[in-house]
Amino acid sequence: MTAWVAAGGAIGAAARYALAGLVHRFTSAYFPYGTFVVNMTGCLLFGVIFGFTEQRFQISPTLRAFLLIGVLGGFTTFSSYAFESFQLLRDAEYFRASVNVAGQVVLGLVFFWLGYMANRVI
Repeated sequence: MTAWVAAGGAIGAAARYALAGLVHRFTSAYFPYGTFVVNMTGCLLFGVIFGFTEQRFQISPTLRAFLLIGVLGGFTTFSSYAFESFQLLRDAEYFRASVNVAGQVVLGLVFFWLGYMANRVI
């Protein structure tokens, strides 16, 4: 199964690069439109695939891992973040969902800053 996830990740990463590059060709450099479009597209596709396979059609664990972890994970991990947050909300785990949403955004920025600042010390 690992090979399928790796292959899907390669496909997703190439698709992310292509879509973000295409979007950047037609938009302003003053906002990360490419990343924004990739993240929203990934969330939409993850929701469509998850909803379809949960409600209408069963797929094998290997195909599920290839599509959701491999392709969409390589395309954007933001879709996984949105899915996990959605699952917490759907399960009425509002506090955990809030911690996940706010924590990943705020701590992500803090850890990025720490990594950035570490380069100034070294």
